[in-house]
Amino acid sequence: MRRASGRSAKRARRPRRPLPALRRPHLSKEHARLVRVAARARRRAYAPYSQFPVGAAVLASDGTVYAGCNVENASYGLALCAERVAIHTAVANGRRRLTAVAVVGPAGITLTPCGACRQVMEEFGVQNVILASPRGAPTLVAFPALLPSPFPQVAARGRHAGL
Repeated sequence: MRRASGRSAKRARRPRRPLPALRRPHLSKEHARLVRVAARARRRAYAPYSQFPVGAAVLASDGTVYAGCNVENASYGLALCAERVAIHTAVANGRRRLTAVAVVGPAGITLTPCGACRQVMEEFGVQNVILASPRGAPTLVAFPALLPSPFPQVAARGRHAGL
């Protein structure tokens, strides 16, 4: 269908501008390594229900890298996100200070961590999140842009006194 003026009835869409907090810089060697580890972890994802494999890798403050992938379950509430699997693996190995997380999802999708993963990242001091897919340039996001108002951390002693 064409308008009387000769222009198409369909409006041309404006290209979306990335959010100001998202940057596509040249990644440091450490961050590039995180993306590679997360991409490998993605291949090990157990996602028979969603067919949506995700891999993640976390960088501890001492330079150690831990990988994780999403693990689904027939009872959907029991599924685990790749980011939390990687973070919990780091914690299980004695790491408490984490500086960066890379997340790799399917091609063509801009994937960001869910709210639960963001809160867990806050708990362990993550400063940067790298969002990537098997193709395309990764995006570096400053963590506060993803979770501007986290739940406050309360000293474990006061919260669980007497337990």
